[in-house]
Amino acid sequence: MAKYSILVNGKKHEVDVLEDMPLLWVLRDIIGLKGTKFGCGKSLCGACTVHLNDTAIRSCSFPVSAIGEGKITTIEGLSEEGDHPVQEAWEKYVVPQCGYCQTGQIMNAAALLKKNAKPSVAEIEQAMQGNLCRCGTYNRIKAAILEAAGTPVTNG
Repeated sequence: MAKYSILVNGKKHEVDVLEDMPLLWVLRDIIGLKGTKFGCGKSLCGACTVHLNDTAIRSCSFPVSAIGEGKITTIEGLSEEGDHPVQEAWEKYVVPQCGYCQTGQIMNAAALLKKNAKPSVAEIEQAMQGNLCRCGTYNRIKAAILEAAGTPVTNG
């Protein structure tokens, strides 16, 4: 076991865990933040997406020892009131169906918009490729991201 001081959603947490423990389990089981989901455990589905210094990472395979001085943001820390532009667009376009993948989808979309405020449809498709949705709400996801970016959404 090793002790780590990690910054999650602006709050320092002291954790005593194995150095190879995935960040996902530190967040869920040690800190108690349940918004980040376990999907595949192999960084293939994106359900576990969080931000490390505003960059989307897959927390299921990211060891806590690799965080260093980095700043972690989870879905709980994206917006206190749930009014982040991506969250509002998600609601407007009724994106979730079963909802399981949505925290990862939202976190990945928010990271994309932080780096590229006006992405094209092709850039959205490229950035969101690693986030899978079993319900197939990909068109609504794209529309919501365009909305959050302030780009007019067309039905064509």
